[in-house]
Amino acid sequence: MGFLVLLLALLLTGAPAAAVDKRIALTFDDAPRHRGPFFTPDERTERLIAGLRNARVRQAAFFVIPGNFGKNDGVGGERRIAAYVRAGHVIANHSWSHPALTDVSATEYIANIDQAEAWLKGQPGHRPWFRFPYLNEGRADKTKRNAVRAALAERGLRNGYVTADGADWNMEALTSDAVKANKPIDRKALRDLYVETMVGAADYNDALARRVLGRSPAHVLLLHETDLAALFIPDLVKGLRKAGWTIVTADEAYADPLGSRLPDVPSMQGTLTEARAWEQGMPAPRWYDRVSPKIADPLFRQRVLGER
Repeated sequence: MGFLVLLLALLLTGAPAAAVDKRIALTFDDAPRHRGPFFTPDERTERLIAGLRNARVRQAAFFVIPGNFGKNDGVGGERRIAAYVRAGHVIANHSWSHPALTDVSATEYIANIDQAEAWLKGQPGHRPWFRFPYLNEGRADKTKRNAVRAALAERGLRNGYVTADGADWNMEALTSDAVKANKPIDRKALRDLYVETMVGAADYNDALARRVLGRSPAHVLLLHETDLAALFIPDLVKGLRKAGWTIVTADEAYADPLGSRLPDVPSMQGTLTEARAWEQGMPAPRWYDRVSPKIADPLFRQRVLGER
């Protein structure tokens, strides 16, 4: 519904309804992740690499949590990260242990970033990007937000922002719960819902960007290193291309001028697209509706589990 409202607004203002040049990069958070509902961590990595290669995605970015090595992922975490890099992908900082900035002091948070960067800096494929866990940039605490922004600038790290989010982590969690409960899962319906939701997130945020920026930036799609990604990345890329998207590298996406200025809004958590819209006075909602479990969870139960 939100996308249709934005599309109508674009039509009324005379802006192009169809994208002329929609570009998007694929990025994956929380690598190396724990075992999922279908695969071991090693199997997931192999499938993700093969899926990206078969879909002709030249470069994706994996935001790494080095503190997960030997923990959530067994003993192969470092090997799996190296495999992504050998396949042509890049890696960046997602903190050492994935804290929320609102839960710790700025000093603790910056130390957590530094601990992760100490491992990452010596690795092939490293990029000087930091993505805030939970996309939480301190919410309404501007003092804390500004302290971390200053620390990143001092270290030569840039904000590894996202512009499109479909809450794929929630769909993975729902799938895991269903598997544990021995509920029958319609794999085709799961694939269709995954692709539809992620493409919808990209299209919604592109319409939003065109309205508030007057152009389509090179977008950054937030995904996670999940079993669903391992299963459906070729289908997702096919769906994006069918919707008019060109898959670009993370390097190209982060070269876009969109990231050259950090927004100042009452509360920072979410996509950069949303923050820019809020900064320009656009009223809520400024986010894709399926990031809300109230919308996403019933869709999953109805379409994937066949519940009514």
